[in-house]
Amino acid sequence: MRQPPDLILTDARIRTMDPAQPVAQALAVTGGRIVAVGAASDVEALAGPGTRVHRLHGKAVMPGLIDSHTHGLWGACRDLSEVFPGLGAALQAVLDGVAAKAATMPHGEWIIGGPWRPFDRAALGPRPCEMLDRIAPHHPVVLKDVSQHNLWVNSAAMRLAGIAAATPEVPGGVIERDADGVPTGILIETAGSLVQPFMQPTPAQLAQAVGHMAAYFHSMGMTGFKEPMAFAPELNAYAEADRAGRLRLHTGAHLTRFSPFASDWVPLDEMQALRAAYTSPNLHTGFAKLFLDGVPIARTAAFCAPYPGQDAAVHDPDAMLLITPERLAEELVLLDAAGFTVKMHAVGDRAIQVGLDAIAAARAANGSSGLRHEIAHSNFIRPQDIARFAALDAVPEVSPKLWYPNPVTPGQRQVLGDARAESCHPVRSLLDAGAAVIYGSDWPAAAPDADPWTGLAGMISRTDPTGVHPGSVGADQAVPLDRALPVFTTNAARALRLDGVTGVLARGASADLIVLDHPLDSLTTAELGATRPGATLFAGEVVFGAL
Repeated sequence: MRQPPDLILTDARIRTMDPAQPVAQALAVTGGRIVAVGAASDVEALAGPGTRVHRLHGKAVMPGLIDSHTHGLWGACRDLSEVFPGLGAALQAVLDGVAAKAATMPHGEWIIGGPWRPFDRAALGPRPCEMLDRIAPHHPVVLKDVSQHNLWVNSAAMRLAGIAAATPEVPGGVIERDADGVPTGILIETAGSLVQPFMQPTPAQLAQAVGHMAAYFHSMGMTGFKEPMAFAPELNAYAEADRAGRLRLHTGAHLTRFSPFASDWVPLDEMQALRAAYTSPNLHTGFAKLFLDGVPIARTAAFCAPYPGQDAAVHDPDAMLLITPERLAEELVLLDAAGFTVKMHAVGDRAIQVGLDAIAAARAANGSSGLRHEIAHSNFIRPQDIARFAALDAVPEVSPKLWYPNPVTPGQRQVLGDARAESCHPVRSLLDAGAAVIYGSDWPAAAPDADPWTGLAGMISRTDPTGVHPGSVGADQAVPLDRALPVFTTNAARALRLDGVTGVLARGASADLIVLDHPLDSLTTAELGATRPGATLFAGEVVFGAL
């Protein structure tokens, strides 16, 4: 006799994301897996003496959402210990926060915070370090810009990091200097790697951050995510939490191969050792990360055409690439052969082009490995490259939440011009061309939060669902709800290599789901952006709210 299910949810409006059975009234769970989905009478008939039956009285049920690019531990550490008055906060609010922190912290302890905006560089004066020296004379201070790619530090931080007039430039970065060659306190891209070792959280802080992150993600209805840049400390924190039963999220960790946040390339054998050492039931480590360029607001994203105001005659599209096209092709062939799914940070259209070229090189050298490499952010894509994603079985990740107006939008327009800014994230064109688009918040980089619902509502409307920021970005690239939902569920699950395991409510899948008061297709854009689950379940267990 078949064992009765542990749990039945019934009298619900279930959106399964399973094309074979898109809607249902009930589902049954045994041992964390879905064993039946269908009509209420059929599923309820499976109940036994020990089955918990919850009638949801017409509430909506759907798979939990998946964020394919969020720096979970960074964001949690920011919430727990850093100065952060908000992504759109005025510079004075940031400085006031630093001053308040300095008044309460022991002398010599590092103060970390932000944000500041590279396009407001003139407001920082000729030597920005001195502004921070005045308000925190006894502490090393590091302020991250809105993208977290560029740093503003004070004199104490530079002394401890050994940054002085004689310090050589870091390849791929800039130590800003005054007319006498003395560093001013602004570190662009890879130059920030000189300070990064001093900014690392302790193991105890990371352990606390995992708990904070998991609770936050569950409250938003998330049951999976991809950590886009992991080193050994982050991997250890995730693995320890998983072994202790505290990581109730499907987690894909992209092991860093090359990053402007580190001083050198991570050897492949070290990556393979990390992959083997830290894989655990909910932590999947067969992923790698490369950075190809920077960010538009610092004019470090690599574009085929010059930035407004730049001389087209001397523009070199490859000058801002952090990896040469030849080296990148070699890397994709190598990592693909080693079994790593590669996520490449690529914002400008030239970086995206060479990223796709490298995937093509891997396909030519290794054949079809089954690995679906990703172009992270995919902000600005040449029209002729749109179709290449599907042709190469490459994955465009649209991230961060720049497809609708937000605090960063004015800076994007200022640096890029309206026409190029309007071309950001061609989601509709990618979907029309058959690409399996995925979503990433990139929290806490250039994103005020990890809220997937404002991301979903903004993708559908290309307007700010909170109503704070007027206008739209790329209105012609808006997509309807039914086309947007796979980006957050089934497509994202496949990118995690968990196709059919999560992101769908079907027989055999993990019971990763959320309960909502109303079906999503009954909501306005503002209501959709404000959505919160009444309950989040991971493997059939309630991890947030209540049934």
